[in-house]
Amino acid sequence: MKVSNRKKRGVNVDLTPMIDVVFQLILFFLVSTTFAVLPAINVNLPESSTAQGADIAGITITMQSNGKMWFNDEQVSFTTLGERLASFDTEGRKKDEYPVTLEADENVTNGSIVKVFDVLRTEGFVSINLRTTDK
Repeated sequence: MKVSNRKKRGVNVDLTPMIDVVFQLILFFLVSTTFAVLPAINVNLPESSTAQGADIAGITITMQSNGKMWFNDEQVSFTTLGERLASFDTEGRKKDEYPVTLEADENVTNGSIVKVFDVLRTEGFVSINLRTTDK
């Protein structure tokens, strides 16, 4: 009986190309997906046909029609709003360039919105965006 000294070649599957494709798909979905973190405070925003998108990073002040006011996720009043703005860390940026978004229910009076503007300007914040919904 004749014995062969040849080694049998096994089948090797190279997984590197498959891993590359999966990695590229993961990157594609991560880059193409947008994440928006919005506060969980419900307000009926007024509608506007000329609204423009704005960066929502920064300070968000939310005013409800029942008189409640929120500084980011913390409930405040007009007096404590000024204190929170004065002690707020703008991460090295100037206060006059730091973005502030005002979300006011459509039933909030103009006088209340003006009071918030006065507090913001007193504390040095002048870059204020009013949040609305599209018609």
